[in-house]
Amino acid sequence: ADSLREVTAVEFLRAMDGDAEGQEPYDVLVLALVGGGVQAMLHGLKRVWEGRSRRPVVVTGYVGVVYEKLADGLLLRHGADLVLANSRQDADRFRTVYQGVGADASAVTEVALPFLGGTPYPGEADASERHGRGPYTVVFAAQPSVPERREERAYLLDRLARHALLHPDREVLLKLRSRPGEHTTHIEELPYQKLAQRTDLPPNLRLVYGHMGEVLDRTDLLVTVSSTAALEALHRRVPTVVLTDLGVREVLGNHHFVGSGCLASWDQLDAGHRPVPDAEWVARQGVAADGSYATAFDTARARIGELLAASGGLPPLTPYYTPATAPGYLPGILARHHLGPDGTPLPGAPAGDKEPGAVRQIVRRAARGAYRHGVQRVAPVIRRMGEL
Repeated sequence: ADSLREVTAVEFLRAMDGDAEGQEPYDVLVLALVGGGVQAMLHGLKRVWEGRSRRPVVVTGYVGVVYEKLADGLLLRHGADLVLANSRQDADRFRTVYQGVGADASAVTEVALPFLGGTPYPGEADASERHGRGPYTVVFAAQPSVPERREERAYLLDRLARHALLHPDREVLLKLRSRPGEHTTHIEELPYQKLAQRTDLPPNLRLVYGHMGEVLDRTDLLVTVSSTAALEALHRRVPTVVLTDLGVREVLGNHHFVGSGCLASWDQLDAGHRPVPDAEWVARQGVAADGSYATAFDTARARIGELLAASGGLPPLTPYYTPATAPGYLPGILARHHLGPDGTPLPGAPAGDKEPGAVRQIVRRAARGAYRHGVQRVAPVIRRMGEL
């Protein structure tokens, strides 16, 4: 991007009101936010663009797999011109939810998972042919909030270490989501880095950071509880395992992989088991391991082109949630972003009529740091003390 800055909801809406500031109009607006943020912006934008003959095409969706809060998250995104579904399965589910509540489902547009790519896995070569790729590499893709309990995370680390001991000729990598204190969508209370400091790890087990795609370039076996890294690996045809050691449970997210053929336990892996993915399941997940990924977004591009070319411009945004359909829910969502029930800024909204000054920016950063410290450091101690 030529520029990047953080703004409040009210500041964002003011920036989108291009006529007020003489800006060139935008063609496409992507709302890459959590559901409540999307809903608030849809109502705020509807107000900002009232009476306007032309407006941007509004696009939203999900970054990865949708395995929880399906109806809640979808209805909060309703009202955008395109709601991207990352797989055939998601597209079917999204339309079912919208049609089931009597909402327009025409915005649902099937694409594929947006973060796939990389060189396909060349296959397991014998020892004489592996010198170019290095030793056989097993990667465990950690997640910041799955599982949550300390004993379960310690168990997974212990099993990873045991696998490294059982196979000293292999390189075993613990791929971490983020460094301690780094901002992520899901805050990690018990980083594996801390657990590893108290454990004598085998010499062939290392902790690694960085881009998942680069790690997959040298991966021969990807192991995880339910990370979307499993789908990245399946896209490349890397042997992939979704662990059943802690059960197959919705709270873990690995229930999404029922029917994939990838479910297995550490005991099975230690004994040499390699799951074979179910081709039909993979095809429904937006993985595009068949080579069709290059054309997976053509439909979305075509729809955006049609909307931009529509004579007379686009109709007003029409979210499903309104003060009439959700009077006990919508006002609270909008108020969290300092917007009233009609999408107008509430009195006293921070920085509603001016750019934030240096002091305000410093206060924001300090508040975010304090909040993150409280969640990652203070809250776990309180829960342990109170046995919560």
